[in-house]
Amino acid sequence: MSGRKNIQGKLQKLLNEESIEHIGHGVYRNLNFPMTRHHSFLEPALRSPQGVICLLSALSFHQLTTQQPSEIWFAIANKAHPPKVIETRLKIIRMSGKSLQEGVELHVLEGVPIRIFGIAKTIADCFKFRSKVGLDVALEALKECREQQRCPIQELWHFAKVCRVSSVMRPYLEVLT
Repeated sequence: MSGRKNIQGKLQKLLNEESIEHIGHGVYRNLNFPMTRHHSFLEPALRSPQGVICLLSALSFHQLTTQQPSEIWFAIANKAHPPKVIETRLKIIRMSGKSLQEGVELHVLEGVPIRIFGIAKTIADCFKFRSKVGLDVALEALKECREQQRCPIQELWHFAKVCRVSSVMRPYLEVLT
């Protein structure tokens, strides 16, 4: 119990010094780090450390779309409980196995480690979830990726196989190569 009081005392001291800001139950933000445009990724990442920023949110992070999603697209395991977030609207995407584990990159935003799918994995996911995000979004991302040479074609093929959309992506990849 003394350890808990010690932590609460330290938190209260930091709050009084205005070094941190209370965001929600058990979540604080360090005010010494500048707020980034992806600040909304922090709360779900802190509340569900195994979750991954995906689809439209990942495209926005990688600057491969003109759309700004109104909610955070967040992938979690099929049987996992969605994180209870206060400040952010979430669009939960259920994944399992390789689809959830491969292609994850670790980025640090405002001092917090955030798991975000890489470019090739995100594009393959957009084709897999084209009924949710729209085929136009998947095609725009693929086109931008290839024009900007952001990832090799072999990596796109690899994640097309992981996501089981190689037959869907094949005609578009063949046109762009």
